[in-house]
Amino acid sequence: MATYDFVFNGLGLREWCDQDAEPRPMSMADLLARGSGGDSDTSWATSLWELPFPSLDTLNQACPAIARSRDLTRGLEESFLNIKDPLKVVLDPVTQPLSWALESALHLFTATPWWVMLPLMLALVWVASRSWALMGFVGSALAFLLFVDHYTFAMQTMSIIFVCAFLCVLFGVPIGIAMSRSDTMQRLTIPVLDMLQTLPTFVYLIPLIFLFSVTEPKLYGIAIILYAIVPVIRLTDLGIRLVDKDVIEAAEAFGMTRHQKLVRVQIPLALPNIMAGVNQTIMMSLAMVVIASLVSAPGLGVLVLRGIRNLELGVGLMAGLGIVLLAVILDRVTKAALARVNAAASVPRH
Repeated sequence: MATYDFVFNGLGLREWCDQDAEPRPMSMADLLARGSGGDSDTSWATSLWELPFPSLDTLNQACPAIARSRDLTRGLEESFLNIKDPLKVVLDPVTQPLSWALESALHLFTATPWWVMLPLMLALVWVASRSWALMGFVGSALAFLLFVDHYTFAMQTMSIIFVCAFLCVLFGVPIGIAMSRSDTMQRLTIPVLDMLQTLPTFVYLIPLIFLFSVTEPKLYGIAIILYAIVPVIRLTDLGIRLVDKDVIEAAEAFGMTRHQKLVRVQIPLALPNIMAGVNQTIMMSLAMVVIASLVSAPGLGVLVLRGIRNLELGVGLMAGLGIVLLAVILDRVTKAALARVNAAASVPRH
């Protein structure tokens, strides 16, 4: 006898429950309950203490007409598979440029000789930071990766971060601007951002694996972008909303249009917050690149995955050290650029 039989019997639904019921073997719990005299007062007191919540599986034991939880998950999967082909027709042409961009960046970063790439990266560090110390650190870190033969893997990781972070900024900043200019847009977007920020990283990969082939770069590219785009959107919105109202009123007094206020006043004053969002986006892209190695993303994450699968401690630790070095490089360079932006913003203009 199931726990909630009395509910369906009392409501007169027994005939409906049993109309399509199929005989099924008794569970071990049912056999033990029957063997121990499940109808006694003591057994009833014990079962009352252990009364299960009326979940789908529990109710299904009393009424087979009610679906089980695995029927729910199976229905969800079948529904997704039913719309898979129409979705692919729409998404494939839209996302194919992402595959091309990732493939091109991977080829560019790995095919360029180290003696060309190293000076280019050091020059970029100098432009961003104007710091000889930071240049020396970046040069030493890259030289170490070259020395331990992890340079190619590091460049693969850097190329993916470059493309995905660029696209995050390209789409995230306009979305943040739109949120700052419309309270309705903000109310509609924040729940989506909350979901993207709290969703476990592996969950990003599940629907994408069904939609795209594992060999397609856009599979991991979309996952990285969805995971990493949130900070730049939030901080762009926050930065523009924090612009002093007196400054906005002064701009209006000079006769600036809404577009002129945005371009000449709000975005320059919000730039420190926007740059902080870019920094966080780059860091989150790097974190997701490692997880994306599970779906064929190249780079240092592949070596980490190899160390876990084959229990190769040295391989995993050395790849982890390479990821740490890349993370420190990207963090220090973006923070140095942010410091320069803040310094420029604090200089009074005449």
